[in-house]
Amino acid sequence: MLAQQKQDIVALFKAALAPIVAGSDLSPNVVLERPRDPAHGDIACNIAMQLAKPLKANPRELATRLVAALLADPAAQGLVESAEVAGPGFINLRVAASAKQSVVRTILQQGEEYGKSTDGAGKHVIIEFVSANPTGPLHVGHGRQAALGDAMSSLFQSQGHQVTREFYYNDAGVQILTLANSVQARARGFKPGDLEWPESAYNGDYIQDIADDFMAKKTVSASDGQPATASGDTNDLESIRRFAVTYLRNEQDIDLQAFGVKFDNYYLESSLYSDGKVAAAVQALTDAGKTYEQDDALWLKTTEYGDDKDRVMRKSDGTYTYFVPDVAYHIEKFRRGFTQAINIQGSDHHGTIARVRAGLQAVGIGIPQGYPDYVLHKMVTVMKNGEEVKISKRAGSYVTVRDLIEWSGNGDITRGRDAVRFFLISRKADTEFVFDVDVALETSDENPVYYVQYAHARICSALANWGGDEALLADVDLSPLAAPQEASLLAKLSAYPEMLQRALAELGPHQVAFYLRELAGELHSYYFAHKWLVEDEALKLARLALAAATRQVLRNGLALIGVSAPNKM
Repeated sequence: MLAQQKQDIVALFKAALAPIVAGSDLSPNVVLERPRDPAHGDIACNIAMQLAKPLKANPRELATRLVAALLADPAAQGLVESAEVAGPGFINLRVAASAKQSVVRTILQQGEEYGKSTDGAGKHVIIEFVSANPTGPLHVGHGRQAALGDAMSSLFQSQGHQVTREFYYNDAGVQILTLANSVQARARGFKPGDLEWPESAYNGDYIQDIADDFMAKKTVSASDGQPATASGDTNDLESIRRFAVTYLRNEQDIDLQAFGVKFDNYYLESSLYSDGKVAAAVQALTDAGKTYEQDDALWLKTTEYGDDKDRVMRKSDGTYTYFVPDVAYHIEKFRRGFTQAINIQGSDHHGTIARVRAGLQAVGIGIPQGYPDYVLHKMVTVMKNGEEVKISKRAGSYVTVRDLIEWSGNGDITRGRDAVRFFLISRKADTEFVFDVDVALETSDENPVYYVQYAHARICSALANWGGDEALLADVDLSPLAAPQEASLLAKLSAYPEMLQRALAELGPHQVAFYLRELAGELHSYYFAHKWLVEDEALKLARLALAAATRQVLRNGLALIGVSAPNKM
């Protein structure tokens, strides 16, 4: 059912209720639901049961009055086919066939705009994702973040929000020093296993690549355009650090480009220190009376905001704990005008949520409770040739995004990207996921992305075989669409806009992948149940219009999650 039709039916209920609640202070909230059993109709409403007690009326009798008034309303003609009372006072409605069929015309007229809305107009949301330490290539966990974050961003944009995609670089701290020491050791000719090799060093082959380029005095540049030129001096650890970080940021840029992900902004953790924002945040918390000194350390009173214990902000050696720059960073997000902030991170970040939110509340500048929102994802296990893949030769300890794209496409980057993107958002973020490369390479119903893309290609083939003017399909007579498979497909097409709104509200882009698989299933079932290119001209055109509308929704949904919609397969 289309949104406008839903609004029209709500209006019918309100008109029927008006004389019944006249003179009272009741303001009924009419809620329409989809019955669990389709045999009960298309819409269920329990408004009579809600109002029976305050009106001191029998709920079934009240429901009967409402049904009679609703069906007598001229506005119901062509919209409501029937209405009946069930059980203790439920009202079940069946929408007229012509109203259900009208979704085809709406889709073909709106095209790429079908499913979009302006509900989020004027709202600014920042979605932070990937945010990998520049200490190595992107691993499959980063890939899951990239797929989730990019789809989430597109989802918000589809509903009218102004979205900023942001990558936060953790370019400060112990891990960066470890990176510099690792490259320095390689540049001096040492390798893993040598006595001189640092105990906590990164062992991947990429460290040797960085060292080779450093010794060759090359210049590298990353997404912010700031170049780093190697000095070639193995004693200059700061030069090594700058070069290695920029080198790896550029490598990550290449991975993201292969994945089809673009960011609007890159934010460096180091800038929070150099610009004095960390110090300013600590001072603001101190001025607000939310800190105290103990054991030569500075503590934040996080227990005042629901944490199980207070947390150290500044250690006895003068360095800050890792959640402090996060507080400073999110203060900046709020001051930049983002009314909603969403962070997509690994589940290992769960422990920081309470203390970051506590710091933001404690600073006392009006940041709303629960800011920012968090979407935490669990691990991805990679299977290939029937066995779990745990390491990459290049990375040394994990499977990289680039590996996964290359394996899943068998050398075809577009195919690999499509498979990785679709697979990595096809489950709720908080569930563990097994990525089976062998399945990604299959050209069968077992491969979900192939299954969906083939539905699109199948429709393209049918329309090409017809050879008519597709523009004419938006105005054909749709009344011949009376078969059960057609009714089911029409209902699924009508559900697309509502699905997008629900996915946004629940921060669950996986629902788009679920929907696309279900829609593809409906299409394939319809294709095998009924011929489209029949002799009856009216029936043929109606079925082709339904197929074209399905193709459009498949295309819209695939575009939203960054997956291609091929015309041939």
